[in-house]
Amino acid sequence: MSRICELTGKGRQVGHNVSHANNKTKRTFLPNLQNVTLMSDTLGTSVRLRVSTHGLRSVEHVGGLDNWLVKAADEQLSLRARRLKRQIEKKRAPQATAA
Repeated sequence: MSRICELTGKGRQVGHNVSHANNKTKRTFLPNLQNVTLMSDTLGTSVRLRVSTHGLRSVEHVGGLDNWLVKAADEQLSLRARRLKRQIEKKRAPQATAA
């Protein structure tokens, strides 16, 4: 399983460990991923996702999972998140035409 956030696309970064003698050795910086269950208000179901803590704060800031997915670009989302976004857009479409 790759260490990539399903909502933001944040993945590992590469850098150096630098010793006191200024020796540099390669290392990786992994994102702080958490398995969380987020509630979709439009679908009325809960969804388990692997999300970085930064992504989780962003979702809360925007106002929930549904708002985040509608505004997010498809390139940064995982396959599961893109399918969820498509379901949410289908469910919201009849509401927009009825109003």
